[in-house]
Amino acid sequence: MRIILGLDPGLAATGWGVIRADGNRIAHVAHGTVKTPASAAMADRLLALHDGLMAVIAQNGATEAAVEEVFVNANPQSTLKLGQARGVVLLSAARAGLPVEEYATRLVKKALTGTGAADKAQVQAMVERLLPGVKVVGADAADALAIAIAHAHLGASRGRGLI
Repeated sequence: MRIILGLDPGLAATGWGVIRADGNRIAHVAHGTVKTPASAAMADRLLALHDGLMAVIAQNGATEAAVEEVFVNANPQSTLKLGQARGVVLLSAARAGLPVEEYATRLVKKALTGTGAADKAQVQAMVERLLPGVKVVGADAADALAIAIAHAHLGASRGRGLI
């Protein structure tokens, strides 16, 4: 059995979702968002993100992690801040000894919905369908669960995970 931590990096809010994958079955464990205060200094925000993620990892017993790859947006400052947050996300998973896989957003969307151009509402609806009884609050947590689910399925196609 695998405990997969999906992570959707962001400086203001990093979504996280944990699922259990056993064979071709998946089950929801937990999900949420680590938020950092916009008024805090950058170093303090990155530290808060790190500490929050380390607590999530410790509380949920993750055995592996899947992280959304960064995309470049029109604002260089926003891209830089996202890159710094993503670095903390990768560091936190590595510090906890978790193997980490990275996935492009379009690949995650395609794995869940069948199209790489799915919108956030479609992704969230599919996450809730694949994890019956789970009501996801927030796009960041829904995206993180989507990343974890995609990792559970895509890892199998690469010879890992599902048998």
